[in-house]
Amino acid sequence: MKLLFLLIQSVWLAAATLHLSASSNPARLNPLIATDSASSSIAGFLFNSLVKYDESGTKIVGDLAESYRFITPTLIEFKLRRGVLWHDGAPFSARDVAFTYELIRSPKVITPYASDFRIVKSVRIMDEYTLRVAYEKPYFKALEIWMMGIVPRHILEKEGDVMGSRFNTAPVGTGPYVLKKLEFSKQIVLEANPRYFEHPPKIGKIVFHVIADPMTRFLMLKSNRIDVSSLEPMQYERQLDGAFHKRFKTLELPSHSYTYLGFNLRLKKFQDPRVREALSLAIDRKALIDLLFLGHGKICTGPFLPGSKGYNAKVKAPKRDLARARALLKAAGYDEKNPLSFEIATSNSNMIRPYAAEIMQRQLAEVGVRVSLRVMEWQAFLNTVVAPRKFDTVLLGWALSLTPDPYALWHSDSDVPGGFNLVGYRSSKTDRLIEEMEGSVDPEKIAALQRRIYERIAHDNPYLFLVVPNDINVYSRSIRGIKPTINGIWEDYIDWEKQ
Repeated sequence: MKLLFLLIQSVWLAAATLHLSASSNPARLNPLIATDSASSSIAGFLFNSLVKYDESGTKIVGDLAESYRFITPTLIEFKLRRGVLWHDGAPFSARDVAFTYELIRSPKVITPYASDFRIVKSVRIMDEYTLRVAYEKPYFKALEIWMMGIVPRHILEKEGDVMGSRFNTAPVGTGPYVLKKLEFSKQIVLEANPRYFEHPPKIGKIVFHVIADPMTRFLMLKSNRIDVSSLEPMQYERQLDGAFHKRFKTLELPSHSYTYLGFNLRLKKFQDPRVREALSLAIDRKALIDLLFLGHGKICTGPFLPGSKGYNAKVKAPKRDLARARALLKAAGYDEKNPLSFEIATSNSNMIRPYAAEIMQRQLAEVGVRVSLRVMEWQAFLNTVVAPRKFDTVLLGWALSLTPDPYALWHSDSDVPGGFNLVGYRSSKTDRLIEEMEGSVDPEKIAALQRRIYERIAHDNPYLFLVVPNDINVYSRSIRGIKPTINGIWEDYIDWEKQ
């Protein structure tokens, strides 16, 4: 009888479906080129990396790697898990890891992640389940770069056009879920991998509902058709009733992200530091937090996570000073007869940003700056504005890592097609600090250099750092096993159960 109950329970759990939402279609589900949020979040269910952070966010543990060890400061040996299978049943081995490295460094792939591997000297296969990675010099992120998803050699090795490959919309990974259906602008369906090396996920299916309109997403959540979501502060404070809170639990944490206005520094008008400082002084960041986030956030002063070792608490948020802003603009050649004018481009996939752009438009008008707005659908925004760098300014956000690598966003060498240095920031002083930091393995020295980098970037104003919003997460009380950590709520999601 007990065995029958366990069998029935197993079938019931496997039949459970977790309903999520996505604000846009994923561009590519290949983890090497998944740079937008929809692609990277979905790819995270399909692929594994060699290593990952533990739930404390302070220790690196194995994922596809069973263990690792530093033989020397520039040589790491990884021992891989045995018995891991790709979704199509092919065995995973060290050849897949070596192939992933070769692919990410090849001209076939245009990806900002390639910069993480620039210090890798070689990846040597010792046997089917052992490989050694040699670095040209000690590297502070020697382990973290292997948090990149590993892709299958047997599928991609003969692919001539990786960027346009069918694999990008029909991926094969080793992860806990398998892609079963991809209907653009409708649904993305994942099913539990019955051969997952840890154990099959207890929730049998995940359905992403692709809904561009944020109000529609919110109404689906309120009608109990979405199980896990995030809320905007206005929704949380003023648009929920007691019945909702009986069905959903709430968890609010500082987000690992910030919102910024990035200047296209390739344009002459933004190359004058007086202009950038003037615009910074004209923005009331506290008003943005109060109006847009209803107090659920804090002012952002620079590019690293508040509370992390690289965060520089000595860098203070600019105080609004309209008189000083006008004086700087006048010194730069702008006045009532010759006003500074530019466009803010952003996407409507995040319902906050268009309103933020409108507020800044009004604030900047107080110092005589004329701002026009362009709000676009996410994919069109990426393809026609961000990727070709065709903008005056962009209103966007970046995720914040526990161990930030400023090279990808702030080093001059990252100002290339496909790179994350979107605004074209170039500073020899910042470059030298980044290079010194990356060559160190001393945690205290690394942190000290990160704080200097933080100060340097904040001083140069390539962005107007605006807000670190809080994440207001809600999840159905029908889900058991959620364990909130510094990494959010998705730790050990394969152990979640849904009643």
